Amino acid sequence: MASLRDIKKRIEATRKTSQITKAMNMVSASKLRKVEKKYRSFQPIKAKVKTILEDVISSNPELEHPLLEEREIKKIGYILISSDRGLAGPYNNNVFKYFENVLAEIDKEFIVGTIGFRAYSYCKKRGYPLLNKESINSRDEIKFIDFQAMSRAFIKLYLEKGVDKIEIIYTDFINTLTQTVKKEEFLPITNLIKSDVMVSDYLFEPTTEEVINELLPIYLENTLYGIILDAKTSEHAARMTAMKSATDNAKDIIQKQNLIYNRKRQEQITIELTDIIGGANAVNN
Repeated sequence: MASLRDIKKRIEATRKTSQITKAMNMVSASKLRKVEKKYRSFQPIKAKVKTILEDVISSNPELEHPLLEEREIKKIGYILISSDRGLAGPYNNNVFKYFENVLAEIDKEFIVGTIGFRAYSYCKKRGYPLLNKESINSRDEIKFIDFQAMSRAFIKLYLEKGVDKIEIIYTDFINTLTQTVKKEEFLPITNLIKSDVMVSDYLFEPTTEEVINELLPIYLENTLYGIILDAKTSEHAARMTAMKSATDNAKDIIQKQNLIYNRKRQEQITIELTDIIGGANAVNN
């Protein structure tokens, strides 16, 4: 059975761990507020680009573009978004389990592009074909330019018919307690709705085709950036929840260990008193 010294050491070690997890909880809460504000403020920009694109497409109903057309699926590309670090509860594991379930349901070739060191390490360990040869980190200070190379590489791969469909797997932020792993189609673009606004009388300079050629990659890059902001918000929320849970568990452990310590100390004092009383009786007799 553990000695009083061992119990005291355990209490002190748990208390220090509790202080660390509490500090990490506060840091994650601060980062969550910052990135959530960034995520919310980006949505109108993303929506505006989509609206402009829909209006331009509506001006030419006969317009065709390879990024808009569905084709027979022979090979699928996946963009897998995770965190760079752990200590975020089941955040990364949920993404990987979802991805494994997706792979189990298909019987086609695939290639994976990863964002976040954990996703890169996971896919490399399992020998999955990777688009990126090194990790694309998902740092806390997200910059739009960090992920342009990934989106452009996949757009190029799609246009060259290296893949016939591209899907993004990430964690969608619902609230601080709920985040859901989901899959979203990246290419081909099938979620554009033709606008009722009559723009057919507009003159496009340059041509409609050239405008579309410029707008579609911008729309895709904005889509990926918005999803990464969403995933990063989920990551900080998951880490904040995990660290709060760890702090609460540490407090429970400290409380239980203090109870054990007090009982053991009481037992020791009782034994000492019994010995003293026994010795005193022996002397008196």
